[in-house]
Amino acid sequence: MIFDFFKRKKKIEEKKEIKEEIKPAKKVVKKKIKKIRPEEKPSEAIPEAKPLKFREKRIGEAWKILRTPQVTEKATELAKQNQYVFKVYARANKTEIKKTIEDLYGVDVLDVKIIRVPAKRRRLGRIRGWRKGYKKAIVKIKEGQKIEIMPR
Repeated sequence: MIFDFFKRKKKIEEKKEIKEEIKPAKKVVKKKIKKIRPEEKPSEAIPEAKPLKFREKRIGEAWKILRTPQVTEKATELAKQNQYVFKVYARANKTEIKKTIEDLYGVDVLDVKIIRVPAKRRRLGRIRGWRKGYKKAIVKIKEGQKIEIMPR
């Protein structure tokens, strides 16, 4: 029983030695980089980029600022007035929220209001505890623009 342990240890050491002997040499691949001189440039002119009708969506740092969109009865009523409600992280500020919403959804943000909802004491039978508090932002966007929170 104890002797089996020593046998296993020897087998492992033998396998390591075999692997070290078999290791293949690393190949060094050199890539040729062709330099384009001004006189060698293709004669065709590069077409200019056309201005896009919609903004580009960039996710970037959005996950650090926005938690979730808040879908409640009150939030759906506010959506009719071009105001959307999002739960945000506690350290997020108005300018970060504005930039994130503009980048993520490609809309123009006019105003950001922030509300800090405090933690509340809850009781379930004899067990007492706290419901977590959170921070939420009400974002007002330009008339005629829309944020689709729920995918269709």
